[in-house]
Amino acid sequence: MIKILIYGCGGTMGRVLADVANNSADINVVTGVDPIADTATFSFPVYASLDECKEDFDVIVDFSRPESIKELLSGALQRKSPLIIATTGHTDEDKLLISKNAESFPIFHAANMSLGINLMSNLIQKAATVLGENYDIEIIEKHHNLKKDAPSGTAYELANSASQAFTKGKDFVFGRHTRTDLRNTRDIGIHAVRGGTIAGEHQVLFAGTDEVLEIRHSAHSKQVFAVGALQAVRFIFGKPPGLYSMKNMIAEESATTHLYTGDDEALISMANIPYEPSKITQIFKIIGEKKINLDMISQTAPMDDKISISFTIPRKDIDSTVAILKEIQGTWPELRLDVLTNITKITVQGPGMEVQSGVAAKVFELMTSKGIALRAITTSETKISYIITESDRSAAIEAIKTAFSI
Repeated sequence: MIKILIYGCGGTMGRVLADVANNSADINVVTGVDPIADTATFSFPVYASLDECKEDFDVIVDFSRPESIKELLSGALQRKSPLIIATTGHTDEDKLLISKNAESFPIFHAANMSLGINLMSNLIQKAATVLGENYDIEIIEKHHNLKKDAPSGTAYELANSASQAFTKGKDFVFGRHTRTDLRNTRDIGIHAVRGGTIAGEHQVLFAGTDEVLEIRHSAHSKQVFAVGALQAVRFIFGKPPGLYSMKNMIAEESATTHLYTGDDEALISMANIPYEPSKITQIFKIIGEKKINLDMISQTAPMDDKISISFTIPRKDIDSTVAILKEIQGTWPELRLDVLTNITKITVQGPGMEVQSGVAAKVFELMTSKGIALRAITTSETKISYIITESDRSAAIEAIKTAFSI
């Protein structure tokens, strides 16, 4: 059970978080801090300051006000407690202070605790990359009439995501009141609406010639932010000092999302190949002309002007491929040829792998612990493929599924 302290427990989000946490099986609210809250209305002890708190807790979740950041960081530093900052409106000085404190204890800082919003941020950056300078970008955000900061911290985050897709970045324009000049192509327009009880809406428009792409996110209740905060609690618990974000959490959770296997391939390995690029190119050219599809191609670095190359092919093409290589072997007598047919290819894939390190190492560790030898390995930004002996297939799949919760 992870024990949390809610900093700003008397606010709207603090109370929502407490209610959601009460229905959680692995997180318990043991205390709270709020200088003006009516302590009698809570089921847990509430103090006016963090210094007064007597209970032991594992993680602090901040849903207070940005003006409280210095006092909050000071108290968290004293206890070396992991801290989740879910408050927006911090100054540049505040952000520097947050980064400095993260060197001493783990801090999770996010402008918006919704998983959907953070996925939206990634989509916006990809859209901006593809659509480029020919599309005007406008951001519209809507919140309830009690929200003080405008534009929202989330609107800034979305604007930054779009801006990062451009080499020279973009300029942020807040509203267009009194402006009479034409829209500049370097602009990203940001507009804020405040009214009623709107939990949070963010809309990004990519307006091109005769077409508009719209990416929108709507939060229908504040519970989505509480659920995201509890996921952040689980993520940061046990982490070393450092500054973490939603991007880190999503990357960790999506590091491996799919597992694929293939049993219809063979592994071809060639050793002692003279390092002559033109002749090596000719090998692949001849194989390609025979309409044989190669996969998992890997080459060692030259050593004593010799290299090794391995690749996989469909098993039905073994005879044709070996015939080609046997001819080449006549001109390279030292070339060693090895063919493995009783193999399985296992591929683990996940979008978070691009920014999450250690996935390959974890699989190596798993296979070693099971006594499974890796015959070949290739990687890309979001995918790692392994070749193992076919008899180890079941044990390897079960180990990977268990370790990565696939």
